[in-house]
Amino acid sequence: MKNFIKTVTVFLLLSGLVICQQDNYSNNSLNGNNLVEFTSSNLPIVVINTNGQIIPDEIKITADMGIIYNGEGVRNFLTDPFNNYDGQVGIEVRGSTSQWFPKKQYAFETRDSAGNDLAVSLINFPEESDWILFAPYNDKSLMRDVLAYRISNDLNRYASRSKFCEVVLNGEYIGVYVLFEKVKRDANRVNIKKLNPTDISGDALTGGYIIKIDKTDGENNDGWYSNYLPNPQSSYAVFYQYHYPKPDEIVSEQKTYIQHKIFNFETLMKYGSNIADTATGYPKFIDTDSFVDFFLTNEVAKNVDSYRLSTYLYKDRDSRNPKIFAGPVWDFNLGFGNSNYYDGWLTTGWQLEFLTNYQNMPVDEPFLTPSWWRRLFDDVSFRNKVYARWQVVKNEKLNTQSILGYIDSLTTLLDESKTRNFEKWPVLGQWIWPNYFVGQTYQQEISYLKNWITFRLNWMNLNMIGEPTDVDDTLTEIPVEFSLKQNYPNPFNPSTKISFSIPNVVLSSRSEPGEEGSRVQLKIFDILGKEVALLVNENKSAGSYEIEWNAEGLPSGIYFYQLTSGNFIQTKKMILLQ
Repeated sequence: MKNFIKTVTVFLLLSGLVICQQDNYSNNSLNGNNLVEFTSSNLPIVVINTNGQIIPDEIKITADMGIIYNGEGVRNFLTDPFNNYDGQVGIEVRGSTSQWFPKKQYAFETRDSAGNDLAVSLINFPEESDWILFAPYNDKSLMRDVLAYRISNDLNRYASRSKFCEVVLNGEYIGVYVLFEKVKRDANRVNIKKLNPTDISGDALTGGYIIKIDKTDGENNDGWYSNYLPNPQSSYAVFYQYHYPKPDEIVSEQKTYIQHKIFNFETLMKYGSNIADTATGYPKFIDTDSFVDFFLTNEVAKNVDSYRLSTYLYKDRDSRNPKIFAGPVWDFNLGFGNSNYYDGWLTTGWQLEFLTNYQNMPVDEPFLTPSWWRRLFDDVSFRNKVYARWQVVKNEKLNTQSILGYIDSLTTLLDESKTRNFEKWPVLGQWIWPNYFVGQTYQQEISYLKNWITFRLNWMNLNMIGEPTDVDDTLTEIPVEFSLKQNYPNPFNPSTKISFSIPNVVLSSRSEPGEEGSRVQLKIFDILGKEVALLVNENKSAGSYEIEWNAEGLPSGIYFYQLTSGNFIQTKKMILLQ
C-alpha cells in the first residue's frame, strides 16, 4: 500500500458529588470537527485509507491500512514507512450503544490481496486475522477496559491483549484508540479445540464452543432462548448466542449438543437440591474456579453490564476438559464507577446481588442476568471458594498499590497523546452518557478512578462473601509443601499452563539480606535434555502459581518441565503437537 498524505477540582469519592449533566452533543465540537495537527507519537500509529468509502455498520468494506511501530520506547513519525503492517483490511463500525458516539470504534480483519483472511502479528501480538480498534469516548480515563483485562490476566485468565495507539483515518487524526484481540477460538486466545462441520458425533461433537450473552447487534447472529426465565415476572428470557462456531457455520447436531449442555446445567441450578455436590451438582458441569475469577474481575470493576451483557462461556472437547468455563471478560467502559445507573457509581455492594434482585430492574429491561448466577452466588460452597481465592490474590495480584501503580504507568504513557485526543474530542468537563462523575481535567478523571478503586477494594476486603471452613481451605491458601502439577492441556498446541505451589520456608544463610520467599526455577527441557526455556528464576512467596508457556516455533515431541527450589526437584512430562 502506498503511503498517502500523512501530515495531517478532585471531588472526594464519598462526599455528595455535584455532577454536571448537560446535552453532550449541544457543543458541535464534541462531534470531532476539530482538526488536530499530528506528526508523531510515542504510541504506534495506525493509518487507514478507505479510498473514498464510508465505513458502514455490519458489512465490512475493503480498505488499506498501515501501522508504524518502531519498537517500545522509540518514537513513531507519520513520515516513517509502514513497518508493522502494510496491506488490506476488511473494516466495519462495531459496538451497540457506542455507535451513538461520534468517535466510532471498528472491527477489522487483515486480508491478503485476494480478499481472504490473513493471519498476521500486529504490534507483537500473536498472529491472527480478527482485531478491534476500541475507541474510548465516555471513559475519559481512556483505560478502564485495559485495566480490567490486566486484572483478568493477573488472575491467570485469558483476556484480550491491548496496545494503545493513535489513528489517522483518510488523512484526518481521530484520536487515541486501543488495539484489542477479538474474542475468538485460537491457541493464543480462547484455547479450545477446533470444531469442524463434520464433527457431529462422539468426542468430536463435544467441543469446542464459545457462547455469549449479549445484545444482537451486528451481522451473523443466532442462538436460542433459555427455557427458564430470569425471574417469574420477567417478560424476557435469556438469549444464548453462538459465537464459535459462527451461526452460519455451526451445524444442527452441534446446536443440539451445546443447547442440551446448557439446558442440563440450568435445570440443575433451578431444581437441584444439592447443587454443590461434586458428583451431581454444578462442579460436574462448570469449572468453578473460572466462575470465581470471572466474578471477582467483574465485582472489582462493579461493571453494570456484567453477567447479562458481553458475557462469554466456552467449552472444550470432553477429552481435553468436559466442563463449561466462564470468560473471557469483555467490555468494561461502564465499570469502575463510570455509570450513573444500576448502582454502578457506588463503591459498596455486590453488583451480582443488585442485578439479580429483580425489584431493582425496570420492567422494560430486556437484558437480565440468568437466574443460575444468583443461585451460584448464594451457595455456601461457591462463596467459600470466592473467599479462599480472594485471600490468595488480594495482597498480591489485586493489591491496591499494584493496581494504582499500573494506572500511573498508563497515565504516563498517555501523557502526550491524551492531549491530542481531547483536542479532537473535547469531552473533558462534559457529561457523556452515562457518566456519574465529570472531571474538568484529565487528572481529575484519573484521581476519581484511583479513589474509586481504593474504596472499592477496601469494601471488598471488609465484606468478602464466604469464610474459611476447615483445614483444607487453609491449605489451599498457604501450601504446606512444594508441588508441581500436570500441565493443562496436555497434549498442547502451542501453549499450555503449568501450576506449582510453594510453602512457607526458612531461607538459608546464603540468602541476601532482606530476601524473602523461596528461590524457584522452572525450566523446560527437550527429550535430549537440552534446556529450551527458563520460565521462572526468582524468589517466590508462599502460594500457588500458574505459568503459561507458548512453544510456538519448537518441533512436536516430548518435553519435560522441572521445578527446582533448594533440595526440592520435581519433573513432569508433556507432549507438544504442532
